[in-house]
Amino acid sequence: MLEIKDIHKTFHKNEVLKGVSIKVEKGDVVVILGPSGSGKTTLLRCINFLERADRGEIIFDNLGVNIASATSGDITKIRKRTAFVFQNYSLFNNKTALENVTEGLIIARKIPKPKAIEIAKQSLDKVGLSDRYNYYPSMLSGGQQQRVGIARAIAVNPDVILFDEPTSALDPELIGEVLGVMKRLAKEGVTMVVVTHEMTFAQDVANHIVFMDKGVIVEEGNPKDFFSNPQEERTKQFLLRIVPNNDYSI
Repeated sequence: MLEIKDIHKTFHKNEVLKGVSIKVEKGDVVVILGPSGSGKTTLLRCINFLERADRGEIIFDNLGVNIASATSGDITKIRKRTAFVFQNYSLFNNKTALENVTEGLIIARKIPKPKAIEIAKQSLDKVGLSDRYNYYPSMLSGGQQQRVGIARAIAVNPDVILFDEPTSALDPELIGEVLGVMKRLAKEGVTMVVVTHEMTFAQDVANHIVFMDKGVIVEEGNPKDFFSNPQEERTKQFLLRIVPNNDYSI
């Protein structure tokens, strides 16, 4: 469904992505792991042009976009097929939960307001916030704010949702409620690409793991093989720090 081919991105002479390629099939939950500075978030942002990569190609089914020559129309087409969940929520503080979800539907998707409200309520219901329609972000916990962000993403019915470390800004006791929503979406067949440090989620929910370091993909595969029998020494070193109970020979 989605193919990212040979993505390169440089910031101030620092090459952050060095030719990254990933394939995502419909219904996949692809988890991207790696140390800080490995290029994970930059890759995610390049997929829907929050950052413009220097070169590469993005293919959505029969829609192929050359990044270097992509027009505003091309970018709009890509963005209409994706949704982004930010690690810092990125909600409008002066709008209620309901208004935060309807905003993109009305402004960007040109959906009539009554229909947008209906969709927004359904989306908030799905993430367990049916009693928080009229609450402002300041009245919500971090976990609730992130669930509003997820509701905003699913409301536009995208082909793929991109999650950028969705639990990293949360207190430990709030992480579970957000991961629970994501697990339910995965069971419903929602296609997701997730940058995260949550190893249990990666092991239990993902069907494909991508491990990045220094702007390249070091290793990828299914969760069982990745966590039980990593092939690359760098992967083993990373997992020894993140999953210390495992004993990998390096």
